[in-house]
Parts: sequence; C-alpha cells; structure tokens
Amino acid sequence: MKRNNFLLCAAALSLFNAVGCDSSNNKSSPTNTAKSDPTEAKSDASVPLKSDANSEPKTAKAEPDYITVQHCLIGFKGSLPGKPVTRTKDEAKELATKLLAELKAGADFDEIIRKNTDDSPPGIYKMANRGKKADMSQEVYPREGMVPAFGDTGFPLEVGEFGLAEYDTQKSPFGWHIVKRTK
Repeated sequence: MKRNNFLLCAAALSLFNAVGCDSSNNKSSPTNTAKSDPTEAKSDASVPLKSDANSEPKTAKAEPDYITVQHCLIGFKGSLPGKPVTRTKDEAKELATKLLAELKAGADFDEIIRKNTDDSPPGIYKMANRGKKADMSQEVYPREGMVPAFGDTGFPLEVGEFGLAEYDTQKSPFGWHIVKRTK
C-alpha cells in the first residue's frame, strides 16, 4: 500500500514540475503513507462544508501553518496509475457528490472511506503550508508535494469541516477528493 501511495505522490510531484509549480523547497520526494497529523486563497475547486448544517458562511482568514486531513479519493478509469478503477468520470462525480451529501446528513466518514476510497485507507495526512517546514521523519508533507486541490481544499477548512476537491486535470488529476480536516 505504501508503494501505491508513493506512486500517487510521485506522479503528482511530476505533474507539478511539468506545469511549472515550484517544488524547490522540497528536500525529499513525498512518500504518502496512511498515517496522521497542512497560504493561498481557496480555489474554485474547493467547496468547504461545515459538519454543522446551522453554521453561517465564513469570511476569509489566514490559513493554519499545519493541518491533518483525512480524505476519500473517488477516481475513474485511467485516473489512477496502476489501479484497476472501472467507473466512468461521470459515475465518479456522481458518487463523490452522493457521498458528500451522506456526510452532510451525518454518515460515518471512516465507513465511507473503507467502502469507497481509491487511496489506501484511512487516508490521513499531515501537511505543512507554504513556507512552513515539512518533516518527512514525522510524515508531515509539504503542501506543494500534494495534488494542488487537496491542499486548496484542506487548508481553508475548520476542524470537523468537509470539503470537495473536484476533478481537474491540473489541480486534482486523480479524481474527486472528499476532505475532512481532523486537526
């Protein structure tokens, strides 16, 4: 499983370099593992949602230096190197939207991840924001070492909030990420 995570991160880092993203601050290549404990404005691909349906919309504020997020990746045929995903892009989008609605209604995120993720469960990652030190020995990954929409969705969230990083060929090339900030 660690090898699959490494391949996903390596592919993402290659994509960042190919589109001109600066990853020169990275001292080592990310090797995402499924363990826990990541400042740019929120992208259009980010749709943060409060776990509490009665909350007011938030105003823009400074993003945290470090976060821990958990995610459920919904890929489609051809979006994940080495993974035999058979759903179509439309089916993946429909599933991600359905699962997010279930989470808003109180579904168990761990159960949704176990049944649906195309990443290795539990899908928990620590990230350091731009300009902050990533510590690979503590499995804290640099924001720039992850798919852009993953950090763009995770960093604006409050603890307990969910967000959806929609598929985008450059910002979220592996599919849809349902993200929950846990710390």
